[in-house]
Amino acid sequence: MSDRRYPDTTVGGFQTPPVSFDDDDGRPIRVERNDGSETTFESLVKMYDLFDTSDRAQGIPPVTESQICDWLDTILGDGCFNVIAWHDDEVVGHATLVPDDDDYELAIFVLQSHQEAGIGTQLITNVLGYGHQNGAERVWLSVERWNKPAIGLYEQVGFETSDSENFELRMAIRLQESETWSSPRPCGRGFLRQFRCLQVGQSECLRACPRGTR
Repeated sequence: MSDRRYPDTTVGGFQTPPVSFDDDDGRPIRVERNDGSETTFESLVKMYDLFDTSDRAQGIPPVTESQICDWLDTILGDGCFNVIAWHDDEVVGHATLVPDDDDYELAIFVLQSHQEAGIGTQLITNVLGYGHQNGAERVWLSVERWNKPAIGLYEQVGFETSDSENFELRMAIRLQESETWSSPRPCGRGFLRQFRCLQVGQSECLRACPRGTR
């Protein structure tokens, strides 16, 4: 059981994939669950390989192709929930819920060419709906405190600030009342945070990771 603080009120009613919509720039977008295919994996690698360094925070997404593949091998594994945004045959966004103790950590990424077009909102609501549908109860994330657009988006969806330290805010949402979880969690404890530590170095990670999560 984690010692994180979560809101008392549950937030629900999230849609579940598959969902199709036109983004704010009029592009047809599909949000789907990860189908586990090699084609989808390769398309995800291609998207992350195109990521600009300015949009990478604390070591994720990773930079080299081998690191990207290792990272995806874990967060696409059993026990994790992944939804993917497609524009035609190209992946342009990805959201994941990764088990962390009895909770889930959320991470979301949208390709630069498709940012600020409503895709991020669709990814978040769909991955939360997918997780809720499969028993996820509590979700948290960390965000740089100066990233006001992202904070506003998370608040709009229903996240609340639960803690802060240094340059990060920790935000949390409760999807449903807690029940005892008996299924295995193959992804491992705090994988996203552990991967950041490997990428940026332990001393930097200790400064970046919120208190109580090191």
